Amino acid sequence: MQQGGGSETEVTWEDQQNINKFGRLNNRFHELEVEIKVAKESNENLEDASNELILTDEDVVRFQIGEVFAHVSKDEVEARIEQMKEVTTKNLEKLEEEKDSVVAQMAELKKILYGKFNDSINLEED
Repeated sequence: MQQGGGSETEVTWEDQQNINKFGRLNNRFHELEVEIKVAKESNENLEDASNELILTDEDVVRFQIGEVFAHVSKDEVEARIEQMKEVTTKNLEKLEEEKDSVVAQMAELKKILYGKFNDSINLEED
């Protein structure tokens, strides 16, 4: 494997497995970034809905259940929004933890692969 003035280093089966694993982790990292963005937006939307609900004078409000809007008491809607916020927050925390784990695994693989291949391999994104 000769590249740009680097020395020739044999790529073993284990090295190839590490490179493949890094690629899979990198893909998962990007998927997680999108999922985290969506979860944050959902959390913000729920917070906005909660704030709007506080401002309303009505005892019964329209609440979307599936594809239908139903008239539901304000107290029940507040409870449902709080439940939804809790679920979304827990999901966001789980995604953040997974992202941290993926980043740590990628850093470890970078050390291993750069240690062996030096400048002959590029694991950085453009």
